[in-house]
Amino acid sequence: MPHSHSHSHHHHTHDGAAEVSDRRLWWAILANLLLTLAQIIGGLVSGSLSLIADALHNFSDAASLAIALVAIRIGQKPPDKLKTFGYKRAEVIAALINLTTLILVGLYLFYEAVWRFIVPEPVAGGTVMLIAGIALVIDVFTAMMTYARSKTSMNLKAAFLHNVTDAMASAGVILTGACILLYGWVWMDAVMTLIISGYVLWHSLSDIPKVIHLLMDGTPEHINIDDVTAAMEALDGVANVHHVHIWYLDEQRSALESHVVLSETIEIDGLKVRLKKMLREDFGIEHATLEFEQTRCDPLS
Repeated sequence: MPHSHSHSHHHHTHDGAAEVSDRRLWWAILANLLLTLAQIIGGLVSGSLSLIADALHNFSDAASLAIALVAIRIGQKPPDKLKTFGYKRAEVIAALINLTTLILVGLYLFYEAVWRFIVPEPVAGGTVMLIAGIALVIDVFTAMMTYARSKTSMNLKAAFLHNVTDAMASAGVILTGACILLYGWVWMDAVMTLIISGYVLWHSLSDIPKVIHLLMDGTPEHINIDDVTAAMEALDGVANVHHVHIWYLDEQRSALESHVVLSETIEIDGLKVRLKKMLREDFGIEHATLEFEQTRCDPLS
């Protein structure tokens, strides 16, 4: 039985602009780490749990951005004998690490917020507003640093969205400080912490199934196997298509393997070209492995 493979590998290179962009992102990471330290100190001094919550969120964002950048570097390595599809899934593994960490952070913040309702503590509203104001400026700066690269990278898009929501959280902490100063609403600190932890958990729990689906070689959400099979069987010379498997190679690329039963004596190379062109153009499947058969083989083979 003729056996055919179609390989499409992307080799990424860093030009000068990308190097500059990477440096900007590392500066953004450093700014977030310094901000995290300042927020933790400010939170401990002022007694503000929401400030510490925002600090932990900032730290997780800095860590996630660092992991994403390292994963991108690893993902640029060309395929070799050990990783024949390349290293692009390093970015997906990085996403799984980041989301798992965020879930743990969110659960911890939720626990601390509930405990603060039970045992209230005094909060210095002025200190909270000052630190949160600095945080807001740095969050906006970091979002600007990640915006350009977020257009082409799912990992960095997530980092950009994290920084935007960090800015929103910092604005919320400023509101908390104002409420404490103006009205003495110390309970607002715990409420804002619950809101921040709720957002962290919602965002993480909604994204992690997509990452797990990809790592488990799940079928891409935008592709229906029945539609692919029908489109392949609609081509002249194809009697039947079975043993169809479609999965993600990485965030951007999909792969397919299947058995193709010929309906007549036909020039296989020409059919192979037409099949792969259709799969690429109609379904975005860049890597196709096709096994051609004169008669259908045993389903268990």
